[in-house]
Amino acid sequence: MLETVTSPLGRFQYQRVELKRVAAFLSSHKTLFTVLWIAAFASVFLWQRNVVGGGLPVFWSGPVKPMPKLRPVAFNLTDFGGVGDGVTLNTEAFERAVSAISKLGKRGGGQLNVPPGKWLTAPFNLTSHMTLFLAEDAVILGIQDEKYWPLMPPLPSYGYGREHPGPRYGSLIHGQNLKDVVITGHNGTVNGQGQKWWKKYRQKLLNHTRGPLVEIMWSSDILISNITLRDSPFWTLHPYDCKNVTIRNVTILAPVFEAPNTDGIDPDSCEDMVIEDCYISVGDDGIAIKSGWDQYGIKYGKPSTNILIRNVVVRSMVSAGVSIGSEMSGGVSNVNVENILVWSSRRAVRIKTAPGRGGYVRSINYRNITFDNVRVGIVIKTDYNEHPDEGYDPKALPILKDISFTGIHGQGVRVPVRIHGSEEIPVKNVTFRDMSVGLTYKKKHIFQCAFVEGRVIGTIFPAPCDNLDRYDEQGRLVKRSASQNLTDIDYDF
Repeated sequence: MLETVTSPLGRFQYQRVELKRVAAFLSSHKTLFTVLWIAAFASVFLWQRNVVGGGLPVFWSGPVKPMPKLRPVAFNLTDFGGVGDGVTLNTEAFERAVSAISKLGKRGGGQLNVPPGKWLTAPFNLTSHMTLFLAEDAVILGIQDEKYWPLMPPLPSYGYGREHPGPRYGSLIHGQNLKDVVITGHNGTVNGQGQKWWKKYRQKLLNHTRGPLVEIMWSSDILISNITLRDSPFWTLHPYDCKNVTIRNVTILAPVFEAPNTDGIDPDSCEDMVIEDCYISVGDDGIAIKSGWDQYGIKYGKPSTNILIRNVVVRSMVSAGVSIGSEMSGGVSNVNVENILVWSSRRAVRIKTAPGRGGYVRSINYRNITFDNVRVGIVIKTDYNEHPDEGYDPKALPILKDISFTGIHGQGVRVPVRIHGSEEIPVKNVTFRDMSVGLTYKKKHIFQCAFVEGRVIGTIFPAPCDNLDRYDEQGRLVKRSASQNLTDIDYDF
């Protein structure tokens, strides 16, 4: 059950006493010297802990945060035989704990506390009305041998395992058809130990698509907060066809190179979702909003809508900080991305699609976006031609419209804007306002456009492409574009 650990210093009560009482208590010089030496010793190490942040030596246990009780009933993983030595396999302990909590739904559910330690496990499922709480210095480790990872059918809106046809590996932490699930803690860690997965993928030794680290499907009322997710075999956090999801104060890490497809957060056919106050540095897209792939996504028909992304710091050396698509065949709408810093990345914000996707991307608002050392700031790409199979309809053309960029600033950018629409897929009603981006290249065509229609309000830097109408700050038309079909795309830089 819940354990409360008392600080070794908790028994000392510091009170003001008269000098005579102190002298009487410390009747010998030896006792006085001993007490003063202990106090000084403790003070030095407490000071080192606060200033250096490296913690105390191993012989000093220090105060440990008690685990809060967030449910009427709470268990520790050790109650079910868990051993946190990094070697013992704890799958059965997790399964027994989840089974016990599954019986408590009418009482408000249960909480599973994962204490400090390294808890090796194969994939396991969550249950409704459950809180998974990771203590500080608790690490859930995913076993690296794929024979322990169950196979699942491909996602119905993808019709394909994404990397291979047929089934795919499940996620380390998984849930389906759930309600009221919380994954939180004192910044404990879920570590997928993806290094062997990445190597086998590059060597083409896997027969099935790698599994995500955390995947919640067909569920509602989900909160994920105050944890670290790292080194996923594949996508890191994948909410699929979920409603009312909050992801807050989450750190997501993977190597920025040689960690293929380790997207940070991929909302997929999700509705009513908030992602805020997160730090993400991974080997693919930091955040990628999706809604199904080609004919399978069109048939499934579940959009991603009403999504707020704010107060996020993100890095992606391979792909983009915040993406929409390319799998967006169910549609993406009503997305607000605000107060975002993208640093040391290949691209900052990107929308990607292709003929065959169908669907739409509309009502997308970017506000207060900062670029710091990125190759391309804003990208809209309409020829991202990856398809699950030959059954897609090349005449299923996506619709891109009603996209605004306000308060776009930064430095160290090669190409601030590249909007590559096409005759088949024009980009309509794009708005730029309050933009000033410092450049590393001084070439002429640094604001690149093709088949795009929209407007610039006020003065922006660098100068916009000629495809866009110009308005003053009061919204009065200054200059009408001669043509929205002008093509000025230069992929050489």
